[in-house]
Amino acid sequence: MEERLIGFRARSILVVLAIVLAAALVLQVLWVTRDVLIWALVALFLAMALNPAVEYLQARGVRRRRVAVGIVFCGAILVIVALSATFIPILVREVNYFAAAVPDYIDDLTRGRGRLGFLQRDYQIVDRIREAIEESGVAGVLGLSTTALSVTKSVVTAVVAVVTIAFLTLFMLLEGPTWVERLYALLPERSQPRWRKVGNDIYRTVGGYVTGNLLISVIAGISSTIVLLVLGVPFAVALGLLVAILDLIPLAGATIAAVVVSTVGFLDSITAGIVLVVFFVVYQQVENHFLQPMVYSRTVQLSPLVILIAVLMGAQLAGVVGALGAIPIAGSLQVLVLDWLEHRRQHIGERVAGAPSPAELPP
Repeated sequence: MEERLIGFRARSILVVLAIVLAAALVLQVLWVTRDVLIWALVALFLAMALNPAVEYLQARGVRRRRVAVGIVFCGAILVIVALSATFIPILVREVNYFAAAVPDYIDDLTRGRGRLGFLQRDYQIVDRIREAIEESGVAGVLGLSTTALSVTKSVVTAVVAVVTIAFLTLFMLLEGPTWVERLYALLPERSQPRWRKVGNDIYRTVGGYVTGNLLISVIAGISSTIVLLVLGVPFAVALGLLVAILDLIPLAGATIAAVVVSTVGFLDSITAGIVLVVFFVVYQQVENHFLQPMVYSRTVQLSPLVILIAVLMGAQLAGVVGALGAIPIAGSLQVLVLDWLEHRRQHIGERVAGAPSPAELPP
């Protein structure tokens, strides 16, 4: 049997190696700058959420985009400051009340009484903590040697992230349309209408999802706070804010919030816990079958299975931010796939229309 020798040119090998090294370098850069990329993604979503207000002002007489952006951006900051001035004092007061109540909780836990007493009676939590302290000290149990440094680093990172995202959002609102037009100008003139339509569909999908999701979260937070206040559950505003934040996470966020808040309700009283469980079950049915379909049907138009898979993949890749961005990214990919299928059908139709009929074929 004759053997075949397959040879490769040195240039081809070098090209393959260069491509592999370039791909590895790009992946390394993306990994190192992942925080900045996440900030830019958050700023993009915020810019898309605020851009309809900018366009509304431009359509109502504010011709210069810079002026409209300044009005909307300052208005958004004023709204955030007003909400902060309204809720932060209440939040601080409730946190102080909670801190003052912690010694009583600890005393009940230590003596094995109260609603948390079962932790000591059944699981000997206090005894185990004492043994751990005797073996490795308080610092070894609580990680106090690095806690202060970690908290300081987290606070500084959060402040830098908020300031950076704010400026990125402002610049995207100011320069976004210009950069989009520059990208369209790079395309052949014949294909520009097609890609402008794709861009508009993606913008409508992402912008509508972001705006709708923020609205749903606000509704969840306000309704939960009202119920908590009526029941007299402590830390109602703080828990309502927690519900609003967690509800931003599609599918799983509302369930997590329900478990946390209902647990706090049961610690306050059995009646409050039962009422909260019933409330969250009813509210989630309303949100899942009315609010979310109303938003998603007008924006991303994705099936529940695709939404669940996208959220799980996004959460695995980038945590909470990945879960938040999973649905609009999946909706954008759906827009691209549908456009490709439509363009392919048109191309096949043109080929079939241009083909000769059987009667015109030579015998």
